[in-house]
Amino acid sequence: MARIVPDNWQHLEAAGAAARERETLALLERGLPAGYTVYHGVHWTRLAEGFSVFGEVDFVIVSPAGRVMIVEQKTGFLRETPNGLVKAHLQTERNVAVALARTVEGLHRRFTAAFGAGTYCLEELLYCPDHVVRDPAIAGVNPARIVDAARKSRLVSIVLEALPADEPRLPCAAKIHHFLADELSLAPDASALVGAAGTLVTRLAGGLAIWARRLEFAPFRLRVIGTAGSGKTQLAVQVMADAVARGQRTLYVCFNRPLADHIAKVAPPGAKVANYHQLCDWVARDVGHVPDFEGGNVFAELERRFTQAPIDERWRFDVLIVDEGQDFQQAWVAALERLLAPAASWWWLEDPLQNLYLREPVALPGWTVLRESTNYRSPRDILAFLRDAAGPAAPALAELVAGSPFDGSEVALATWDETAGADAAGEPPVAAATKRAITQALALGFRKQDIVVLSFRGREHSQLTALDHLGPHRVRSFTGQYDLFGNPQYREGDVLLDSVHRFKGQSAPCVILTEVDFETFDERAARKLFVGATRATMKLIVVASPRAARALEEGRELN
Repeated sequence: MARIVPDNWQHLEAAGAAARERETLALLERGLPAGYTVYHGVHWTRLAEGFSVFGEVDFVIVSPAGRVMIVEQKTGFLRETPNGLVKAHLQTERNVAVALARTVEGLHRRFTAAFGAGTYCLEELLYCPDHVVRDPAIAGVNPARIVDAARKSRLVSIVLEALPADEPRLPCAAKIHHFLADELSLAPDASALVGAAGTLVTRLAGGLAIWARRLEFAPFRLRVIGTAGSGKTQLAVQVMADAVARGQRTLYVCFNRPLADHIAKVAPPGAKVANYHQLCDWVARDVGHVPDFEGGNVFAELERRFTQAPIDERWRFDVLIVDEGQDFQQAWVAALERLLAPAASWWWLEDPLQNLYLREPVALPGWTVLRESTNYRSPRDILAFLRDAAGPAAPALAELVAGSPFDGSEVALATWDETAGADAAGEPPVAAATKRAITQALALGFRKQDIVVLSFRGREHSQLTALDHLGPHRVRSFTGQYDLFGNPQYREGDVLLDSVHRFKGQSAPCVILTEVDFETFDERAARKLFVGATRATMKLIVVASPRAARALEEGRELN
């Protein structure tokens, strides 16, 4: 069986040409033996509605020896003309052979630059499963490399004849797969970099990060209202990269300090990154005020100092990005506006469903609004679980679209024994249930650095906050203390323990959402469940009280 890149393509919903390409992909996967790799554009076809990755090419097949074949698939009706085969696209006709020749020529140039002339072999094939080519001589493609409706049953055998498995390895064989992965623009999801030594989740570059950056108007004031996993973080990082490349002064501001620390790791050098109170601190220190982080009300004082501080040119920016805008207060808008240079661009990113403080949305009169309701990060069954469990408590969840290719992650729901007392080590029953969840995650193959434990109760009220260990697992958690420069202090550990509030904007392959409890499953509880659950890119385990578990199960049964 051939290797398919990207994988998990079977879970994509597709229609039209994309559905036919999936059929071909399944045929190639089954028919080609191990050692062959098929790179495909099914994911891109789904996102970009028919635009394939390699120009006009839908598949790139690599043999064990490193020989490459590009396959262009044309479904539906074709027309044979004196100038060759043509395919109708809306009101225009596209010459199939000319387009394929351009792609081949382009790949020849790139292969030569990457590997050197004469070190590779590049084949081509036209696959038109719905059309019989009556006059191959005028098709414009080598007749031996045309697989039409009359020969489609021989597709795999024709590929194997052109790409023999037993020929000597070509000089480019070791490098070809790295090259093709780069050409496909497979980029790691920035949120998966938090605390992880490796990346389990990759996602196609595109979507929101592409289309939003193509908008033009003046003054540039764009409010992006996007759900969790819609690509807001990727958009922010790409906007920063564009601005830095243009030599513009760039500032990213969010609400949560952990998110700011995370973004600082993936932001391009030259961009300034802070949460709002960090920014207040920097400006306050610049005018001579040193905040006392040991004292009370320090953050309100920082806000006041920032609002009143004079702003010189060092604190003016050409591009300002506000993230987690749903958590910002109205007064902060005017304070931030003072940092804009003339003709500056201002981006405002927010998700109303992640408004855990139930604050009124800030007013941004005159701004252009872009909405995105597709979640590409969370497995599809996690969104289904949230819709069913929340029901009328959060009707906005029904409007979300599942865009992830992953499904069947099987959301796990566990409870703790409320009648039991603390164990011999003094740990509460919820700790024992959480330890079992960690063991379950490890048994599924997740590493400790891939697992994040999130408390539904928050750091101040969590029974887990004071723990250094959960069973044999050392816990890495915020101590509640800051150093003299306002940097948060963390305990050393292997498994990150944090709160739903603090982990907003980030994600991990496996999330254990623990201490889930509520008297009434109202909108606040539903939003908190949504935020915690959508941090997971691969697996979600919910550890709930018996009454909370019953409420969640009842919601799923009703729906």
